[in-house]
Amino acid sequence: MRVVVPYDGSELAEKALNHAIEQYEDADIVLLHVLDFVEAGYEAPPEAALPGYWTEWYEDAEERAEVLFEEAQEGVDRDLETDTIVGRPAREIVEYVEEHDIDAVVMGSHGREGVSRILLGSVAEAVVRRSPVPVTVVR
Repeated sequence: MRVVVPYDGSELAEKALNHAIEQYEDADIVLLHVLDFVEAGYEAPPEAALPGYWTEWYEDAEERAEVLFEEAQEGVDRDLETDTIVGRPAREIVEYVEEHDIDAVVMGSHGREGVSRILLGSVAEAVVRRSPVPVTVVR
């Protein structure tokens, strides 16, 4: 069995990871981090129009994801698989499930706070509606 945990380092992502580890003792756990260019664009500074900005943003975001994965691994007593992908989080999570033989999803109810969460909608809600496998939402 393979279980994917969308992971952004938030408190609810941590709770989702702990829940997955407790509930799926014999499963392979995959931490999935989605780099969202659209959300990054909302927060981009004026220099985002300069050549090379987005390449640098991507490299920095991948490095931050690796740090998140290392920190998550430190807190658990079994090996975790990790993967980083680019795109809109809900769509990419569902596609990942479909393309990587995933049996279940365990995710936090939200990772973002405040206005961006309202503007961008609920990733968890979209995954629950579209996922071909069971989704557990942790609060």
